[in-house]
Amino acid sequence: MRLIGILLFSFNILFGQNASITIKITEPYINLPVAQDQERGKMTIRDNNGFQREFVIRLSDDIVDYWVYTDVSDYIGQTLTLDFTEARNGLKNIYNSADIADAEDLYRERLRPQAHFSTRRGWINDPNGLVYYDGEYHLFYQHNPYEIHWENMHWGHAVSKDLLHWEELGEALYPDDLGTMFSGTIAVDENNSSGFQTGNEKTLIAAYTAHQSHKQVQCIAYSNDRGRTWTKYEGNPVIDSQDRWQSKNLRDPKIFYHHPSEKWVMVLFEKDGFSIYQSKDLKDWDYKSHVEGFWECPELFELPVDGDLNHKKWVMYGASGTYMVGDFDGEKFTMTSGKHQYYSGKQFASQTFNNIPKEDGRRIQIGWGKINSENMAFNQMMLFPTQLTLRNTVNGIRLFNQPIREIENLHIDNYSWKNPSVDDLNTELSKIEGDAFHIVMKVEIIEGNRFILELDGQIIANYSMNYNTLNDVFFEDDQIQSRTMDLEIIVDRTSVELFAQNGKFTKIDARKSPVNGKKGFYFNPHGSKLKIHEFEIAQLTSIWNSYTNDK
Repeated sequence: MRLIGILLFSFNILFGQNASITIKITEPYINLPVAQDQERGKMTIRDNNGFQREFVIRLSDDIVDYWVYTDVSDYIGQTLTLDFTEARNGLKNIYNSADIADAEDLYRERLRPQAHFSTRRGWINDPNGLVYYDGEYHLFYQHNPYEIHWENMHWGHAVSKDLLHWEELGEALYPDDLGTMFSGTIAVDENNSSGFQTGNEKTLIAAYTAHQSHKQVQCIAYSNDRGRTWTKYEGNPVIDSQDRWQSKNLRDPKIFYHHPSEKWVMVLFEKDGFSIYQSKDLKDWDYKSHVEGFWECPELFELPVDGDLNHKKWVMYGASGTYMVGDFDGEKFTMTSGKHQYYSGKQFASQTFNNIPKEDGRRIQIGWGKINSENMAFNQMMLFPTQLTLRNTVNGIRLFNQPIREIENLHIDNYSWKNPSVDDLNTELSKIEGDAFHIVMKVEIIEGNRFILELDGQIIANYSMNYNTLNDVFFEDDQIQSRTMDLEIIVDRTSVELFAQNGKFTKIDARKSPVNGKKGFYFNPHGSKLKIHEFEIAQLTSIWNSYTNDK
């Protein structure tokens, strides 16, 4: 049952077709009906003090495709006015409620990813502000709360204690006079360099881009309550570099503390590559250097090579999965090899966590999965968290990318076979049902050059030794003479993540609907003589069980 607040409805036609309603807020959410065939119009929410929130929305006029919501819990007891571009019937359907509309179906939707984070409603893209603090992993992300396509960029926010199960906390950063909220990062200000700390909690500092159509500037915000509420720095923007670069492509700050130089470092995408800035207090930033050849979403971090803490190198990468290996002195990155590529396909704008505890020591990454959720009230997803390592290969030092070990905590109904024949394996695979899986296999090509694994008629693993391709993409393999391929695969309702040769290369694809009614797994040797050393498959339990079991 919908708990509807007091709604006073009126149209204002003094200025063209503009219309408005007023709502007495008694519950935390305002639910808004959306129809995708409607043109976007501007919605402005005002309280007695004036403007509070503004966004564009495809407000329905008749048929409702899905519902979105905005959190108004800070305004309970007040009366809000909602102004819209024109009079539409959907205005009369807006209501105040204790729950978001259609909450009974939340996380039960047909295409809801079961092992990956996806937002309750709306569009998501780049992960932002990945940081660990006080027992929680924080995932912020680019979010349009009001539609299933890109617009209205906010920072959404979710937290997890295990990198698997996520609790969505709502919007952390809203658009303001400087622009909409583009990508950025968060760091823990351990020594109160910024001077923002007010209590016992360490201050979290968010560095983000404020975007307008003609200009992008860098800003900071801070939180003293474990990321639950944020205050934007009154001195924003902290970097306005348009004059230096004569470009509007100035965005996506990555910040971290560089201990050898005792300075904060910002890596910033500017025009044609990544710039390095330094600061002592996170407010005043000095430009130091620039590396050409990257586009968007910079990362820069240090890793031991083959786990040797006495031999470390730095990795710089961009949104597309290309990277360089090199050295960094706090001011300048010097490439020693690159550019290389460690993933391909439906992955973009990956980011690694700041502040992972030293006793853990992993460099953990989450990427944006550019995969549509057709006809759902949410769209896109985050890919499964992975661990990044540097290893020596015959081709030099390379970046490896593997699913975090915590995936085993999602395993149910495990199956494992050693040295099965292809026919025996297919007999066993025909008995397995489900829609989310973790697969590990080692296959040796004795004669021939190819093998394929299918699911529901879709090829999810296609290895060609002849062309050195994995799912039709070339990759640099340093184990080719062994003729043995190690594959690890995560399958979800809409995605397939394929990791080759212990993480040396990753390919991300969308999972499609069953082809010609085909169901289940099928291993196709494609005319090759094979030795299947091992094949393991585990069904994955849903990360949303704690939510759906309560309903």
